[in-house]
Formats: sequence, C-alpha cells, structure tokens
Amino acid sequence: MNYCKLGNSELKISEVSFGCMSLKEEVDNVKQLIHLAIDNGINYFDTADLYQQGQNEVMLGNALKGFRDKVIVGTKVGNQLREDGNGWDWNPSKKYIIQSVEESLRRLQTDYIDLYQLHGGTIDDAIDETIEAFEQLKEEGKIRYYGISSIRPNVIREYVKRSNIVSVMMQYSLLDRRPEEFCLNLLQEHTIGVLARGSVAKGLLSGKPVTDYLNYTTSEVKKTIEVLKNVSREDKSIGQTAIQYVLKHPSITSTVIGIRTEQHLLETIATSKLKVLGDEEYGLLKKSNKPAFYENHR
Repeated sequence: MNYCKLGNSELKISEVSFGCMSLKEEVDNVKQLIHLAIDNGINYFDTADLYQQGQNEVMLGNALKGFRDKVIVGTKVGNQLREDGNGWDWNPSKKYIIQSVEESLRRLQTDYIDLYQLHGGTIDDAIDETIEAFEQLKEEGKIRYYGISSIRPNVIREYVKRSNIVSVMMQYSLLDRRPEEFCLNLLQEHTIGVLARGSVAKGLLSGKPVTDYLNYTTSEVKKTIEVLKNVSREDKSIGQTAIQYVLKHPSITSTVIGIRTEQHLLETIATSKLKVLGDEEYGLLKKSNKPAFYENHR
C-alpha cells in the first residue's frame, strides 16, 4: 500500500481508504471487513455522525477496539438530526459543533478524532464562527486536524483563504471531472489534501448497468466505459482503472471507497499493487468524454 501525506498535516493516509457509509449493520461482518482492511494496509476510515443516525460511528468504534493507535479516523459534523427522526437540518454553528464532537467521541470510543470535517457548507454560513469551533477543538486536543466535505467552489475558496483546513473531500471520477477545472489545482497550490469520493460513479465505472449520470447521457457513459475497458485490458478490472484515474492527479491524497463485501475490499486494495496508470492511458481516458463544469456555487 502506498501512503500520502494529507496536506500540511502529519497524517500519512493510505492511497485507498475505507468509506464506512456503505457498511451494513451485521456487526461481525463489519469487524471482519475493517480488520481485513487494516491487515492489508488501509489506515484511513471515514464516517459521519449523520450515517445511520450515529450508528455508523458506533460500528466503527467497536471494530477499531485494539487498533486505535494504528489507524486514522475521520468523521463529519454539521447535519443536525431532527428530534422526530424525520430528516435533518444544516447547522454549522460553533455551539452545535462543540456539542456534536462529544457525541462522536463517545460513539467512536476514542479520546480524539484525527480529521474532523464540516459535512457540507454554504457561502451564507457564519464561516468564521465555524472555523473558530474547529480551532478550539484543536486547542483542546479533541481533534488533531479539520477539513471540509464540499463540492462548492465558492465555499472551498473561502475555507482556503480563511482557515487551516488540511483537506477537502469531494466527488471526483472519470464521469465527474468538474474538480479538474480549478478546485484540484487550487488545493494543490495551497498544500491541502483531497479525499476523493465517488471514484467509480455509483458503480457505473465498476460494472453496474449503464445509465445517465450527471450531464452525461447513457450513450456518452457507454463511450467512456468502452475506453475504460480498452485501457484495462485483461490486466485489471475497469473499477481498478477508474480508481487509478483519480489517483493519477497529483492533488489527490486518497480515494475513499465505500466497501460492503470482502471481494470488493480485496479488489480495491489490489489497485495499490498494480502498475501505475501510464500517461498515454491517462490521456485516452481524458479524451473519452468532455469534462463538465460546476454551474452553481462558483
């Protein structure tokens, strides 16, 4: 497994990491998958207080007993569940963040969170107040570093200017190349790590039935997948090549993959052992479609 430094932090993260949102609630299976991931070099596990109304953090905390000093844990905050259980509301206030970290620490059964991320964000937020909350938690030792999870260029720019974020999590794949316009380069220039999610585009780039995706029609998606198959040949799966495409960009620290099965986990881990995607292959993949651009929140 290859490891990359996350931005200007001291965290070295496996280039393929474990997105916990997809985990089902069979506890033994969760422990087995996470322990297998650790045994094979994955050291970053990403969750959120919103997933399964906090139960996802509980499952991860239980599975990491005895392994806490060997792994890097990231979770997220900002979506406040309603008391009646019917959805959630956006709340990036300092009070709510300070309150929420205590609940996440309890569920994760840990004294600190390695990477605490704002789970969204709008340009109308009281951004300085949000930053103040994260900085206070750093001073108190409850979190080591903080970042944001956002695809909004205007929000990302503000946090780059005004905060000490070490990372941005964003959707990025061969079928969602919007970050290539300027977000990835901006973050690279400021030594802020990128955690890529959605690298296989909801499974379209790993074998699921073809359909429309974002601004791409079904026929356009098929064209991209055909190029992906040609580049992959018999050496690797198209899903592995799709992950390699994401990792090829120098701004990417890790691709966070949602894992549900042992087979999927082992195939994902094997990506790190494959020959690096060549420049010619990378060029062919880039030519397989026309990149879209963010239309809103610019």
